[in-house]
Amino acid sequence: MLYFLPSTIRGCVAGLLLVLNTLTLCWPLFFITLLKLIVPIQRWRAWCAQISIRIAELWMTLNSGWIHLTQKPKWHIEGLEQLQKDGWYLVTSNHQSWADITILQHTLNGRIPMLKFFLKQELIWVPFIGLCWWALDFPFMKRYSREYLDKHPEKKGKDLETTRKACKKFRNTPVAIFNFLEGTRFTPQKHRDQQSPYQFLLKPKAGGIGFVLGAMGDQLKSMLNITIYYPSKYRSYWDFLCGKFRNVVIKIEQVEIPTELKNKDYTNDQEFREQFQLWVSELWQKKDQLLTDIHHQYHQKAHTKS
Repeated sequence: MLYFLPSTIRGCVAGLLLVLNTLTLCWPLFFITLLKLIVPIQRWRAWCAQISIRIAELWMTLNSGWIHLTQKPKWHIEGLEQLQKDGWYLVTSNHQSWADITILQHTLNGRIPMLKFFLKQELIWVPFIGLCWWALDFPFMKRYSREYLDKHPEKKGKDLETTRKACKKFRNTPVAIFNFLEGTRFTPQKHRDQQSPYQFLLKPKAGGIGFVLGAMGDQLKSMLNITIYYPSKYRSYWDFLCGKFRNVVIKIEQVEIPTELKNKDYTNDQEFREQFQLWVSELWQKKDQLLTDIHHQYHQKAHTKS
């Protein structure tokens, strides 16, 4: 409804609504979390966890509201019909923009369980947001580098053990564990620095989902392999708030996770690590080809119009 406004004003309105939404709903979330902590009854805590998720889903719904109010992108989405709210999913996607998370939440909210990320332990100290992640039972991980493990061999397997403990909270509640395989946003400079073999992707980092499958392999039945493409050259979060994302292309493919890739030790089992990296590499080659096809499709349309 506010499409007639200049893009900068729409961006300010959208940003203000996002901040107000976050500051308003974080307090009831913190209150429910406090109630969960002070009453040591398992069924009560499970109920509080469900209320916390409802608050987070309301936050995402209200974000969708300001997206509809201030923007009018053309959504090109495939694969939604196969999704289940009560499913157990491992979810991954290529990473194009800081707006990816908001766009994926807008697309998937209410269709699958709320997306949860494995986060570095240090991120719990991020003001407000860190507490929200903690209140929503996002798993915080302490990862050890190979160099550190070489000096402290007694720590081997501790990071996987920590992941398994974090995943115990998800045993009785459907969950969608999310991970950006690239680990960072795609930029031409990063692409050159990596000497990536892919045209539209950075090299995948398989360790993250390798740890998840090692800890939750029996529960996660399938992977949602999501491909995101923005035809526009505008990619920043501010560009998104200003409504400069004219087209948003999202392809969702449900991939069965091979049984032999579940419940293994990614850190210490070299044979499994190589097998897993090969599987991820094949997924990434197909994704890069899909992005190439989409890119050519949109460029041909632009050329035809001109």
